[in-house]
Amino acid sequence: MSKRIKNLLTQEYAERLSGVDEALLVNVVGIDANKSVTLRQRLREKDIQMVVVRNGLARRATEGSPLSTALAGMDGSLAFVWGAEDFVSLAKEITKLDEDKDFEAFKTRGGVMDGEQLSADRVKEISKWPSRQEQLSILVGQILGPGAELAGAINGPAGTLAGQIKSKSEEENAA
Repeated sequence: MSKRIKNLLTQEYAERLSGVDEALLVNVVGIDANKSVTLRQRLREKDIQMVVVRNGLARRATEGSPLSTALAGMDGSLAFVWGAEDFVSLAKEITKLDEDKDFEAFKTRGGVMDGEQLSADRVKEISKWPSRQEQLSILVGQILGPGAELAGAINGPAGTLAGQIKSKSEEENAA
């Protein structure tokens, strides 16, 4: 490949990956065309983008960016995947695909999160964390829990007092 073509490809990769700070690396070599189309559709449904890159060109394209950490020690062709609602959701979806029998050639190779290089095992570990949506629901439950207890504590005696006042007023009206 000529130097001019390599520079054009490097520039294209750099543009596509600009603004991406966290991504996963996967192996898609060995997936036939039909399954590749199915895979890409499934990823698009989850708002996940994928770009297959040559390792050497990807190194040049990501030089100086947080993604360069992910490529340390990697060799051969690979694909960057990024997007989804949050990084944990991305890791969950990629781990599901990794374990899917329909995509046996699809393998997680690693990634980068907060500037830290991740191994394939670490990606599986992260996929077990609660996603952003799950974290928000846990947080809301923790915030509302004490409020509900307080409301119950206030309503309990107040309800008893209201009942006593009502019964006293009924006694006085009956007499």
